Amino acid sequence: MAKANQVSGAERKSGSSVDRIYEQIKLMAMNYKFRPGEPLNEVELAASLEVSRTPLREVLNRLVAEGLLDFVPRKGFSCKPLDTKRVFDLYEIRCGLEMMSARLATERATDEEVQDLLQFWQDTAQSFNSLTPLECALCDEQFHERLAQLARNTELLHTLKNINARAHYLRLISMEEESFRRNTCAEHFVILQAICDRNVEAAVRCMSAHVTLRQEQLVEVIKEGVARLYMT
Repeated sequence: MAKANQVSGAERKSGSSVDRIYEQIKLMAMNYKFRPGEPLNEVELAASLEVSRTPLREVLNRLVAEGLLDFVPRKGFSCKPLDTKRVFDLYEIRCGLEMMSARLATERATDEEVQDLLQFWQDTAQSFNSLTPLECALCDEQFHERLAQLARNTELLHTLKNINARAHYLRLISMEEESFRRNTCAEHFVILQAICDRNVEAAVRCMSAHVTLRQEQLVEVIKEGVARLYMT
């Protein structure tokens, strides 16, 4: 029995270690702390995180599966390139997911749940323009993910979270613009009003306009992102 407990404890420690490394490296990949296309130095990364290569490799493979990293045989792991086609594909999928999220939330959420989301955004809006770009990006992600929760579709929420992680760096850059923050804040209220009115068509239309507007600004945001990555 004692031996079984020891094994169980070791397994828990191993699992905890992998989860910790996963969260750390995922955050680094989301914020492009690794330069796109340049192979990750696994030895240095393992040393800096104070872990062995085995759990590190497990985490890196997981992030490849989630679309945050690339793997090329004999070259190793690297951060995803920040190219226009890939980003537009990402936002095209996001637009479809967000429109479905708005439709299902309008149809399925209770009045209390809608009011809770409205209250959350009213509280956030009071200081939104004075928050840091990172805080704005996180609040924006939280709004869209909370709305997706109201759709009562776990696959939809899971996929949207993955898209948000992969688009986080661009969202962060966008939130540096005061006009972008102001428009984001106002458009969330328009979407919420349509949901409160149980107007499915309006909710979907407003969400589509909200996300599509972002696509129109993507090229400049991508250019800025690439410039920052290669400035140093």
